[in-house]
Amino acid sequence: MSLLIRVLGLTRTSLQSTLTKRNIPVRLISSSHTCCQEENNDTENNKEITIDPSKDRRQVIPVETSIEYMLSSAYKQTYGDDPIWTKYRRNHKGQFTPRKTRKTCIRGGIISCGSPCPICRDEYLILDHRNVKLLEQFISKYTGEILHYSKTGICQKKYKELLIAVIKAKDYGTLTLDVPLREYDYSEWYSEQKQI
Repeated sequence: MSLLIRVLGLTRTSLQSTLTKRNIPVRLISSSHTCCQEENNDTENNKEITIDPSKDRRQVIPVETSIEYMLSSAYKQTYGDDPIWTKYRRNHKGQFTPRKTRKTCIRGGIISCGSPCPICRDEYLILDHRNVKLLEQFISKYTGEILHYSKTGICQKKYKELLIAVIKAKDYGTLTLDVPLREYDYSEWYSEQKQI
């Protein structure tokens, strides 16, 4: 609006200087503010967003609390002796499940989906290298490898955090490190002996 006023003001002065014999009336337009906008600002400040406490994840929970929760009776009652991901079922559209899980369940500190992944849905489950009992649930008993997100159903963000936590736990020595077995072809190093 101010740009329009400047342009009109400049055109008036330029026209008056070039046409001195004749005065051309140019109407100046000024801006005005209405009271409705001020009332809207007041109502926006008074209006507070109410968030369901069960979906709020902005509070940071320490790892020690998570470890205590894993040993508590509330955890036993909720999950039993099974890993946390066994009773979880992914919610998706259509007949076939997508190959990848969702990118993240929590956006802006609030759960943004209807069926969050097994780690995001429980606020006391924290992925950390010190929380070994939780990390062991995502490691295969037979091969020692980390279970894939298509089997566990955790979101991509938590899967990356899981990979980092497992690597850190192996570096710190809280998780046992499985050395892979290698089979060598000894014919490359030793010459074949002639049979007599």
